[in-house]
Amino acid sequence: MKKTMAFFLLLTLVASTKAQVRLPKIFGDSMVLQRNAPLRVWGWAAPAEAITVQFHQQQRSVKADANGNWETVLAPEQVGGPYDLQVKGKITITLHGILMGDLWVCSGQSNMEMPVKGWSQVVNADQEIAAANYPSIRLFTVEKNIQGKPADEVKSGAWQTCNPQSIPPFSAVGYFFGRALHQQLHVPIGLINSTWGGTDIESWISRKGFESEPYYKWLTAITPEKSTADMTAMKDRQMQAYLASMQLNNIDTATIKQWQSVELDDSQWRNMNVPELWESQLPGPRFDGVIWYRKEINIDEADAGKPAVLQLAMIDDNDVTYVNGVQVGAIQGYNVKRVYNVAGSLLKKGKNVIAVRVDDTGGGGGIYGETEDCVLTIDGKKITLAGQWKFRIESMQTSTGIGPNDYPSVLYNGMISPIVKLAVKGAIWYQGENNASRAYEYRKAMPLLINDWRIRWKQPAMPFYFVQLTSYNNANGNSNKGSSWAELREAQAMATALPNTGMAVTIDLGDPGDIHPHNKQDVGKRLALLALQHTYGMKTVASGPVYKSMQIKGNHVTIQFTNTEKGLTASNNEVIGFEVAGANQHFYPAKATIAGATVNVTAPEVTTPVAVRYAWADDDSKANLFNTARLPAAPFRTDNWKSITEGKKYTPPLTQH
Repeated sequence: MKKTMAFFLLLTLVASTKAQVRLPKIFGDSMVLQRNAPLRVWGWAAPAEAITVQFHQQQRSVKADANGNWETVLAPEQVGGPYDLQVKGKITITLHGILMGDLWVCSGQSNMEMPVKGWSQVVNADQEIAAANYPSIRLFTVEKNIQGKPADEVKSGAWQTCNPQSIPPFSAVGYFFGRALHQQLHVPIGLINSTWGGTDIESWISRKGFESEPYYKWLTAITPEKSTADMTAMKDRQMQAYLASMQLNNIDTATIKQWQSVELDDSQWRNMNVPELWESQLPGPRFDGVIWYRKEINIDEADAGKPAVLQLAMIDDNDVTYVNGVQVGAIQGYNVKRVYNVAGSLLKKGKNVIAVRVDDTGGGGGIYGETEDCVLTIDGKKITLAGQWKFRIESMQTSTGIGPNDYPSVLYNGMISPIVKLAVKGAIWYQGENNASRAYEYRKAMPLLINDWRIRWKQPAMPFYFVQLTSYNNANGNSNKGSSWAELREAQAMATALPNTGMAVTIDLGDPGDIHPHNKQDVGKRLALLALQHTYGMKTVASGPVYKSMQIKGNHVTIQFTNTEKGLTASNNEVIGFEVAGANQHFYPAKATIAGATVNVTAPEVTTPVAVRYAWADDDSKANLFNTARLPAAPFRTDNWKSITEGKKYTPPLTQH
C-alpha cells in the first residue's frame, strides 16, 4: 500500500511540475524587448490557471486555455530599463535586467554564423574581443534544431550581456551590425543569432509560405508535412533501398583492421574519382557515413626513403590518413586543406598505399577541391593523386535524424517558428552560397522568404536587409563559361524590389580562396548603413553605385548609375571589371573610363556592342568601381541572355513520390 501511495504522489508531483506556469526559453534575464511595439508575453500553465503579468508600470491578467496555453499583450514601452518581468500563477517567475530597445534577428548560413573567434575568426579578433564592452547590447544564440512541424520552443539558449567573455562565439556579422547601430542610436540592441552553416534557403521558409506560392505547388505535393520521427524513418528506408539498388548494402568490415595496410587485397573495392564529392558519383547524394579510400602509387628507387608532403585538397567532413599503414594525419573540418608530412622511412621502392578514412556527418562528403591540391611531393617532384581511387563503405548513418537540408521548412520550424511571437525591429540575412547551383530559382525563393517571415511575424513592413554574395572562386565561373555565383547575386539584387529591403554589396571584401572571408566588420557596417538610412531615417550614404541605363554610340557604351554621391571613383584610376559583347554573346574585357556619374566602355574586339557586364564572375574581387563614399558598385548585366542555372529546381533528398 505504501508503494502504491508513493507512486501516486510521484505521478502527482510530475503532473504538477509540467503544469507549472512557464515562459518560452526566448524569454530570460537580461533580454531586450522591442520598444514602441505591443509587448506580447506568452507561455504555458495548468488549464484554466489564472496568470498575472507585471512589467514596468503595467499589469495584465489572463487565464490559460484548456490546453494550458496563455498569452497577453502589454502596451508599447519606450526605451528604458533595466526592468523586471513578473509572471505569477501558482508559482511566480521573475526575470531581471530587461531593457527596452531594438531587437534584430540575424539569420542565414555559415557567413552569418561565423563567430568573432571560434571555428574561424575575424580580422583583429583579439582586439575586437577586448573592446567588446557594451552592456546595452544583448545576445541570444538559438541552438540548432531540426523539426518536421513548427515548434513552440527553441531547443535552448540564454541571453548574455555583450562583453569580452560572451562575444567570441557570437555571429561576427550580427555583432558588428548591432554595434554600429548602438553607437549611432545610443539605444539598447538585442541580437538573436539563428543560423546554420551550409544550409539551403528552402529550409528556412515555412510550409505555409511554400503553399502560398504557386511556383512551389510541385514541391508541396512531394513533401507533405511530416513529423520529425516520420521523416527520420523515411530517410532510413530510402537509404536502405538506395544502397541496395547500387549494390552497396553488403557492408562487410571483417577485414577492417587491414584496410590501411599495403598488403590488403582491394581488388573487389569500387572506384571513385578524386577530388570530387561522392554526391556526384557513387555512393551518391543520399549517403552520409564513413568511407575508406585507397590509392596505390609507385615510388622510384631514387625517391624511396625521402620525406614527402601529402596534399589531399579538402575533405568533408573529417579524416584519418595513413601511408603504408602508418597514420600521418587527421583533421576535423570540411573546409580545411589537408597537408600532411610523411617521414622518409615510410616510403618504399615500388608499391605504396595511401588510405584515408573519411567520416561525413551530413551534406557533402569525400575528398574535394582542386586537382593540383591532390599531390605527393618528394624532393620537389610532384606525383599526382587525382583520378581513380578505390573505396569501401565502413558504415552509414541511420536513425540519426534528418539533416538541415533533407526536407523543406525544417529550420524554420525549429529555429524561427518559436520566436515569431516576439516583436522585432527587423532581420538581417546572409545566405546563398548553398543555393548558387540553383541561382535562377532564387528569384522565387528569396522574395518568398522575406514575405513569409513578415507574415509569420505579423509585421508586413518588417525591415529585411541582406548581404550579397562576396567574391569566391567557386568554379572559375565568368561571363563566357557562365557563373552561378554571379547569377545568385543577380537574384539577390532583384529582391530589393520589395519594400523595406536593402542589399549590402561585398564583392570587394571577399577572398578568392576562402568562402569565409575574415573582414566581417565592413559587412556588419554596410548592413547597419542600410538600417540607419531606411529604418531609422538618418541622412547617410548606404549604397554604392547601382546600374541605371546604357546608351550605345558606335563602338562606345555609356553606363548611367544611381547612388553615385559626388561621383564615381576607382583605385589607381583604372576601372576594372567591365566587359562588352556583341550579338555573338562573347564577352571581352573592356576599357572603362569614368566621366562624372557615368562610365564609358569600349572593347577593340567589339565594333557593335550589344551588352555590358560588370563584376560578372564567381571571383570578382578585382572589380573596383566605387562612389565617393567608398561603397562598391553592385555587379550587373545589361542583357537577359539565358542563365546557366535556369531550369534547375530544388529537390530535397527526402521526397514522397
